[in-house]
Amino acid sequence: MKLKGKSVFKYTVNNPTPVQMLLRSRRQEGQSIIKEEFSIDPVIPFVEFIDQFGNQCQRAVLPVGEVTITMEAEALVEPGLVPPQPLPAYVPVEELPDEVMMFLLPSRYCQSDLYEINNLAFEIVGNLDPGYAQVEAIRNWIHQNISYQYNTSSSVTTALDTIYQRVGVCRDFTHLGLALTRSLSIPARMTVGYLDKLEYMDLHAWFDAFVGGKWYTFDAVQAQTHGSRIVIGYGRDAADVAMITQFGNAQLQSLEVTTEEITD
Repeated sequence: MKLKGKSVFKYTVNNPTPVQMLLRSRRQEGQSIIKEEFSIDPVIPFVEFIDQFGNQCQRAVLPVGEVTITMEAEALVEPGLVPPQPLPAYVPVEELPDEVMMFLLPSRYCQSDLYEINNLAFEIVGNLDPGYAQVEAIRNWIHQNISYQYNTSSSVTTALDTIYQRVGVCRDFTHLGLALTRSLSIPARMTVGYLDKLEYMDLHAWFDAFVGGKWYTFDAVQAQTHGSRIVIGYGRDAADVAMITQFGNAQLQSLEVTTEEITD
C-alpha cells in the first residue's frame, strides 16, 4: 500500500543555530520511497550525510527569525504486520551478525544491565521459549502495565524511571521495551517514523528485536502491533534518533504531523 507522512516544524530562532536533522525516510527492503519533498523556509543551504546506523541525516544553520522545516514522503510499504509462524527463535550471541551487536548493549536511556530490569524481564517471560515469544510477552506487559499519558515524562526519563512511574508516551514505552529485551541478550533497536491512523497523531516510536535471523517490529503502545509504517530512522535509543537536534538558542513553536493512506 501507499502511505504519505508529513511533518512541519516551526521554530523561532534568536541566534544562528546549527542543527542536525533526521527527517528523510529510509530506503530499504519493504519500503520504497516514491516521492519526497524537503524544504526549509527561508531557503538556506544544507548538507546531507549517512550516520552510523545508515540513517539519512541533514545539517544546516538556522537563521535568526521564524523558520519552518517541512518533510513529506510517499512510500510503498507493507500493508500490515502479521506475527510470523512458527515464532522465530533466539539467536545465540556468538552467532549474531557483527552489525547488530551494538543493539545488545546498555544505552543512555535503556539500562539493560541493571538488576531491576533483568529481574522484571525474567518475571515477564517466565518459561516461554527464548526469542520472539519472549519479546511479545514484554511488549504486551508494557501495554498492560504502563499508562499512556502526555506531559508525564521528560527528555531525561529512563527505562528504569518508567518501571517505577508506570506512565509515559511512546518514547518511554519503547525505551522500556528495549531495556527489557536487551537484558535477555536479544538485540533491540529503537525505530522512529510515521504510523497510519495513530490515535495521538505525532511522530511515533517503537522497537525492533532481532530473532530468528532478522528484525521484527513490536509496538507496546498498541494492544496488538499493527498498521502501516514509514520508517525514518534506527538507533540505540532516543539520543540517536532525535528528529532535530539543535546546538543553540531556538524555540520549537509547533510540530504538525499527518499521515494518509493513498488509494489509486
